[in-house]
Amino acid sequence: MSTPATVTYPQEVEIHPEDLPLHCPNPTMNTKSWHPRVFLQIEATGKAMCPYCGTRYTLAGAPNPDHHHP
Repeated sequence: MSTPATVTYPQEVEIHPEDLPLHCPNPTMNTKSWHPRVFLQIEATGKAMCPYCGTRYTLAGAPNPDHHHP
């Protein structure tokens, strides 16, 4: 019998410009570990850290200035 994978926090997540705006928890996180949604500013430095769970986000590539979010 296999043991389910466990996720340790903080974790590191690479995101892409099409994933913006960035928020945590992200859709890949286990719902048992969710906390209130917080939007994170990553565009200026390419890095952000969630104040709730410590997940570190890195932006792969540059944000597309022509991409507008609803």
